[in-house]
Amino acid sequence: MFNTLLIANRGEIACRIIKTCQRLGIKTIAIYSTVDENARHVRLADEAYWVGPPPSKESYLSIETIIEIAKKSKAEAIHPGYGFLSEHVAFAAACEKAGICFVGPKPHAIKIMGSKSEAKKQMALAKVPLIPGYHGDLQSEEDLLKEAKKIGFPILLKASCGGGGKGLRAVFHEKEFHSALKSAKREALASFGNEDMLIEKYLEAPRHIEVQIFMDQYGEGVYLFERDCSIQRRHQKIIEEAPAPHISETLRKNLGSTALMAAKAIEYTGAGTVEFLVDEKENFYFMEMNTRLQVEHPVTEMITGLDLVEWQLRIAAKEPLPQKQDSLSSKGHAIEARIYAEDPEQDFLPSIGKILYLREPSLNEHVRIDTGVETGDMISPYYDAMISKLIVWGEHRESALRHLQTALKQYQIFGVATNLSYLTHITEQPDFQKGAFTTHFIKEHESSLLEKTSYPSKAYALGALFLLFQQQETQKKHLSEEPDSPWRETDSWKLNLPHQQTFTFEHHKEQISVMIQIEETQYKISVEKETFIASIKKVTPEEYHISLNGETFQIRGILHENLLFISGNEFHYTLFQKKKTLQAFSGNLKKDTLSSPMPGTLVAIETKPGDFVKKGTPLLIVEAMKMEHVIRAPQDGEIKEIYFSLGDAVEEGVELISFHASADLNQESHSS
Repeated sequence: MFNTLLIANRGEIACRIIKTCQRLGIKTIAIYSTVDENARHVRLADEAYWVGPPPSKESYLSIETIIEIAKKSKAEAIHPGYGFLSEHVAFAAACEKAGICFVGPKPHAIKIMGSKSEAKKQMALAKVPLIPGYHGDLQSEEDLLKEAKKIGFPILLKASCGGGGKGLRAVFHEKEFHSALKSAKREALASFGNEDMLIEKYLEAPRHIEVQIFMDQYGEGVYLFERDCSIQRRHQKIIEEAPAPHISETLRKNLGSTALMAAKAIEYTGAGTVEFLVDEKENFYFMEMNTRLQVEHPVTEMITGLDLVEWQLRIAAKEPLPQKQDSLSSKGHAIEARIYAEDPEQDFLPSIGKILYLREPSLNEHVRIDTGVETGDMISPYYDAMISKLIVWGEHRESALRHLQTALKQYQIFGVATNLSYLTHITEQPDFQKGAFTTHFIKEHESSLLEKTSYPSKAYALGALFLLFQQQETQKKHLSEEPDSPWRETDSWKLNLPHQQTFTFEHHKEQISVMIQIEETQYKISVEKETFIASIKKVTPEEYHISLNGETFQIRGILHENLLFISGNEFHYTLFQKKKTLQAFSGNLKKDTLSSPMPGTLVAIETKPGDFVKKGTPLLIVEAMKMEHVIRAPQDGEIKEIYFSLGDAVEEGVELISFHASADLNQESHSS
């Protein structure tokens, strides 16, 4: 076994690897970019080295710098985690050349499976079932369109060297082909440095089922059962579970044996995941192989009781497989939900900022959290927006689902928007609860999943009480210099009237007024048509015991600008306090300008000054946190000026383009 391991990654996966190394007594070396200097993975590692500026290309993707750090720190091995350089042939080769063990497969296996086209060719030779498609070298738009027509629409365009949904577009009609190809190529080039495409027949309603395999350096291999990863949004997995629900034992065994057959065909070593699409008749087709540890590996660990990172390290250290196939078994059911800093109500825009408060669910044998952030950490625009992975286990699927729903209610994050409510909506859908879903689940249930969250009246009552006490605490800090002055009182006193104060909140453009009347030792609170009699006791400046109509709550409150976070044991509300001075950026048309919804890079300009465009026409594309965000014309009008050039970095809220609406242009022409 190794004595020292460098982790060529960041965030959650770096912390996950460190945890195993600490148990095994292996010294860990972390790397960090400038914005990650105080990140959790840096704090947990034994040593840490600066790797470069924030952009990935200058830091976590800098092969030469990482190898230099490995030599300087005397690391015996490098674990690449997932993403970044984990499936990069040149990096694996550079480690080999430097005499440092790469914890992963040999370069030749990465190269074969890193090219989806080459992988399909190899799998065809190995008699692994494939989806009909085109995997050739002809890459002109004319040639690709010709092949697409042969296959028949709808088709999938896929980056040949891609993964994780990058460079992937579903094309349902020929008229969409040009724009889809252009977008997919651009994204593939930015993500993988290669814009080559392959084409596959689009399966109407498949399931996405993958198999975890391990191969040692002596030709022995095992499969650690399967995971269902069908719950996806924009081809990105959101919820994964193991084992896959409602499949036959025959399919389960066939998937496992076929996955091993695929791995042996390329002389694979280490951990790998062979991904399949499965139709309603249990026909299955090879999709791709990920030559690394997967984000969703914890669900396999939960049902097998194994540490897959430890297995990786042992195999890389030339040890034989820890177990044989006949000694492996699974127990119970596990589900993983990915928690992202993103706003479902704003088309899932990544949410950037400081995590002001983070409270994880109660951890036990049923609930596990893999994370790379804590309260006070920043979500930056440079990397993936995943905050953590919530993993639950139960004796059966129904039990695991109950643990998941409870944990989602307990999970509290304030400071950035998250997808916690969205995940909760998924778990509430009958089809998900029955395990009856395909990769189209999100699309089929989109309206239900995006239902705007509504809060009960008690949420506003609790919020208003907290604000009242915070206001009084603030006033006490600025007391009159005259100790006996009646004006130093902070109890909302008015002559011959009940002590009264009103707070106004806004939720989905609706205003909610809360009136509080102080009546001796208690409070009468009116929220729309409901009335509460309340009492309150301060515990700390942020914590209070509050009784509402006899029901007791222990709450925590945090006020940040116009946002108020109120939480209890199994509830949390983010309330927007309406103030006259508020000037909130909406990301939409602001007078005659269009603004960037978040910090990022301008990767495409689809128009030019003088163009007359229709409402909804793509104008600019901003890339941030591995996602493209299209800026569209809010209405018919003329492009007056574009303020940035291709490749420029842009900040949130900055004006990108000058746009005159047709109505304004007509008015100007009539007035002249």
